Amino acid sequence: MTKIAGAPISWGVCEVPGWGRVLESGQVLGEMASLGLAATELGPPDYLPSDPAELKALLAEHGLGLVGGFLAVVLHDPPRVPSTVEEADRVAALLAAAGAGVLVLAAATGLDGYDERPALTDEQWRTLIQTSAKIADVAAGHGLRTVLHPHVGTHVERAAEVERFLADSELQLCLDTGHLLIGGVDPVDLARRHPDRIGHVHLKDVRAEIAEEVRAGRLGYTAAVQRGVYVPLGDGDVDVEALVSLLREAGYTGWFVLEQDTALGDDGPTDTPVRDTTRSLAHLKKIIGKG
Repeated sequence: MTKIAGAPISWGVCEVPGWGRVLESGQVLGEMASLGLAATELGPPDYLPSDPAELKALLAEHGLGLVGGFLAVVLHDPPRVPSTVEEADRVAALLAAAGAGVLVLAAATGLDGYDERPALTDEQWRTLIQTSAKIADVAAGHGLRTVLHPHVGTHVERAAEVERFLADSELQLCLDTGHLLIGGVDPVDLARRHPDRIGHVHLKDVRAEIAEEVRAGRLGYTAAVQRGVYVPLGDGDVDVEALVSLLREAGYTGWFVLEQDTALGDDGPTDTPVRDTTRSLAHLKKIIGKG
């Protein structure tokens, strides 16, 4: 049985300051449940309750499970390692208490947002690898797996960085079809070459012409989202069917998390997330039905 989940970012809920309108969690979870999604990811820090009992109660109210949570933290700066590991421990404990199974880690730059990305030295890269391993050990102590999420505007974004991480680290990846494509990585090719390193999946579809603008540095990531770089599955340039079929043939049994990064205007409509997620869900189910 294919496991399909949602994520608050599809409803415009993001940790980036000034990203856009943030809907109440009850509305977001209720709409996820109304679409028949089985579970959600945690969303930005403290968007959902940080108390395990309150979080479990809120999820149960909507009949949803918890898949895991995204944690973008600075991994490359030695003075910040203790606080980074401490934050990962806190988040992992919350996830585990609420029944989640995976910590989705990203190598944050330390800057707000995802529009700038300073280069790392080799020593900073080694610290990044070591810190991610420490976090994986901490999460394992709570019964969680840790996956590294190549993500636009982080220190693991482009093809060379993804390959370097795979070579230097034992962690599996969160295969995010959208962020990989924007970073210049073919997600289908990556899954074909490294099927054993795919530990979690975020399904997005992307308009390649806008992705190229971001990759070339002519358009910031936030502006790209506002321009509609992400579209419902099947409407963009990611070969979602090939990817899903390949992963299933390779024995992937984890979650497929529907994510369509969205920024809602303060005065605009709020029904777009439900409409777009409905289309993505229908497209995914059609693919699964062919299997």
